[in-house]
Amino acid sequence: MFPVKTYIDRREALKARFSKGLLLFLGNEDSPMNYTDNAYHFRQDSSFLYYFGIAQPGYAAVIDLDEGTTTVFGNDLTIDDIVWTGILPTVAELARQGGVTRTAPVSELAPRLQKAEGRPVHFLPPYRPEHRLKLFRLLGLHPDEQDAKVSMDLVKAIIDMRVVKSAEEIAELERAVDITVDMHLAAMRMAKPGVTEAAIAAKITEIALAAGGTHGYPPIVTVHGETLHNHSQTNTLRSGQMLLVDAGAETAMGYTGDLTSTCPVDRTFTPRQREIYQIVLKAHLAAVEACKPGVPFRQVHLLACRTMAEGLKDLGLMKGDLEAAVEQGAHAMFFQCGVGHMMGLDVHDMENLGEVWVGYEGQPKSTQFGLKSLRLARPLQPGFVFTVEPGLYFIPQLMDRWKAERKFVDYIDYDKLETYRDFSGIRIEENLLITEDGHRILGKARPRTIEEVEATHLG
Repeated sequence: MFPVKTYIDRREALKARFSKGLLLFLGNEDSPMNYTDNAYHFRQDSSFLYYFGIAQPGYAAVIDLDEGTTTVFGNDLTIDDIVWTGILPTVAELARQGGVTRTAPVSELAPRLQKAEGRPVHFLPPYRPEHRLKLFRLLGLHPDEQDAKVSMDLVKAIIDMRVVKSAEEIAELERAVDITVDMHLAAMRMAKPGVTEAAIAAKITEIALAAGGTHGYPPIVTVHGETLHNHSQTNTLRSGQMLLVDAGAETAMGYTGDLTSTCPVDRTFTPRQREIYQIVLKAHLAAVEACKPGVPFRQVHLLACRTMAEGLKDLGLMKGDLEAAVEQGAHAMFFQCGVGHMMGLDVHDMENLGEVWVGYEGQPKSTQFGLKSLRLARPLQPGFVFTVEPGLYFIPQLMDRWKAERKFVDYIDYDKLETYRDFSGIRIEENLLITEDGHRILGKARPRTIEEVEATHLG
């Protein structure tokens, strides 16, 4: 946990945004894999973690703005529990670490809320089934009605606070990225014909766990980089392929790194692989350089798109007026997602609070294929931490569909594109912090140029 003052100050800043009512925070529960006592790895709700610092299941908290009280609700272990878990901190001990002195058993939460007597009870969007069941039991709100009753004032207040990272958060994120770099270096050094994706996934998992944390999200370790979120790890690496690894370490405090590396399975890239990799790298460097305070991230995204389109035109894969091509979305044949997203306590930070509020400040998102997947568009501010991750993906099913529809034939050479049918995909991803006068790449140095990647791979 951070120092106790951190959590007290966060709650005081949040309370200053409201005049009356109760702020309800629901922590997460254990989630069984196949029966009650065999649970998935526990992960606390990030907003609960941010304001109270308690990383144990079964907790909730209420900030009563009218009474000026804050109460943490949780149940102490029984002797039957202790037989299985050993001695753990009490509810009072955990609450004090976050600066809260009032505690109560969970059974008192419902009566406490029922005494609100018409005062507003502010709660966040439920994203887990137990949250919906709890809100039904605690507030009498049917699950189908809950989304419409979410407190947008609380959502916006929390986003305003969490979106700008403090110095101690940045230090923790930097630690997460450093561990993540070690994971990617290990994967690059293992990549060779005959090695399995599963063996590489096991190695990077070992590094994350040995550092005292875990994965921030299910790792992508694949020779099929054209599938953006490919979590299958059943292939054996073969000569001529590339390995794409998208993985991030989460520290014990819940902060996550998020990097992607692409390297050849052979000792060096093939000429064709080098050409595509260099296009992605050029777009990556252009996007990183453009990240400064006040610059809308949507512009950074479109700059990366135009840069990659120029490289693709040089190879004969795109043609015509590239400005028009990008404006109309023709480049999304090759780049179907956004160039980055917020990160912090969540790998896609605060996405459970609403992407349109986190990344767009309430402004509407585009409905255009490709651009609609951009998670961050708002102007950048000092303290923002986010990813920059351009990529080029050759998806046979998308090629076939657009070609059959004669879509963007003025901008895409489908005959030339057919020769890249089995290319797969390349992505390069780094994590940035916006500073007062520019940006800084988080974490220790890692290979990103062709020469650096091949040197690491050979080493």
